[in-house]
Amino acid sequence: MTSPAPGAPLSVFDGHNDTLLRLAVKATADPVADFLRGDGEGHIDLPRARAGGLVGGFFALWAPPPHDGLPTAFEMSGAAYDLPLPPALELTYAQARIAHLAALLVRAERASDGAFAVCRSGVEVRAAIRRGALAAIFHIEGAEAIDPAFHMLDVLHAAGLRSLGPVWSRPTIFGHGVPFRYPSDGDTGPGLTDLGKALVKRCDEFGIIVDLAHMTMAGFRDVARLSDRPLVATHSNAHAVSPHARNLTDDQLRMIGDSGGMVGLNFATAFLRPDGQMRADTPLSDMLRHLDHMIDLAGEDHVGLGSDFDGAEVPATIGDAAGLPVLVEAMRQHGFGEELTEKLLSGNWLAFLDRALV
Repeated sequence: MTSPAPGAPLSVFDGHNDTLLRLAVKATADPVADFLRGDGEGHIDLPRARAGGLVGGFFALWAPPPHDGLPTAFEMSGAAYDLPLPPALELTYAQARIAHLAALLVRAERASDGAFAVCRSGVEVRAAIRRGALAAIFHIEGAEAIDPAFHMLDVLHAAGLRSLGPVWSRPTIFGHGVPFRYPSDGDTGPGLTDLGKALVKRCDEFGIIVDLAHMTMAGFRDVARLSDRPLVATHSNAHAVSPHARNLTDDQLRMIGDSGGMVGLNFATAFLRPDGQMRADTPLSDMLRHLDHMIDLAGEDHVGLGSDFDGAEVPATIGDAAGLPVLVEAMRQHGFGEELTEKLLSGNWLAFLDRALV
């Protein structure tokens, strides 16, 4: 691969965003049209993606709880905190929420006149990027909409599902998620259930990526034992830099690298900061410290970005997708060099997708 000239704009492929959920809760007649023409809300719309060099990413489908109860900056601002896990979701409720978000994904592709593409393979991702489309990987965060017989998994895979996180930070019939706890590691509960182990095997058969973000350490080890595919944490950081339950230990980072997998740097400030606080004034130096550590442990070919745009508070100096060049410049100033910078921004994710999605 030829490296671009110093200072040249680089493309970004992102391991995680929650933009579909942002669109689903908009009180407008056509949220898809808002996204395509640019509504200026949240972190990602098509014009701001183009302005920031964002060429693709994992677009997450996530079922919110029926009632508000997500962590707030106030709750994640003390010297220590341990927020209770949200309760498990009822199957039909989760299926209705996921169907809504999946419809938005499909409608965005249909209405975009080729500017937005749902991709099912690494070849399709690269083709979409070459023609100037925003390439979307259909991802589900938390498998609450999957029934015990896996009928819904069959349907979703046929619709384009290519990445699945068995848990978010709440229990499912498949396993357990880590709480929003600081300081803590991810050793917070059991691993996969018998159904969860069967789900991992079925995903392997389908070629669906199993996302380890939000999973307990026991669940992480279960997937590593059961799956012969690379280990992936789409939006997680280094526990050694920020000792939050959501972040990965050195051993986990080594396992990801050794398996040929990927870890994506999460921009959520509570998982970046050494003090675990959700604060917009988080410096970019915290992000660079995580990248340094993840590269040291997983290897420079196995680290990328996993912003959590539209699902978290990110550093104010970045702001939204249009602010990605600020991070790019910080990486260059940090001394990563053009070849490594290109790998971290998109090259490693694209090479991984070439291997994982065929």
